[in-house]
Amino acid sequence: MLFDIYHVQIMHGDVIRRLDECKDLIAHVHTAGNPGRAELDDTQEINYPPIMRKLIEMKYQGYVGQEFIPTRDPFAGLVQACKLCDV
Repeated sequence: MLFDIYHVQIMHGDVIRRLDECKDLIAHVHTAGNPGRAELDDTQEINYPPIMRKLIEMKYQGYVGQEFIPTRDPFAGLVQACKLCDV
């Protein structure tokens, strides 16, 4: 199952608890900032480091896909997102 952090946040919230509920089903993870599905930075409400630590705690072995819509230099946004998610 795809676990899309952005969509979980806007539809249900409580992302870390939902990761725990779905941990045995998750095969891929997507990220994006909220609001606006933009870059992962300090202008959005999702706090990614604790979410990434939860994935590590769950022993998640799959990929984390950066699925944001760039609002500035796409490469710089990707580098920033990768650094933020590298816990």
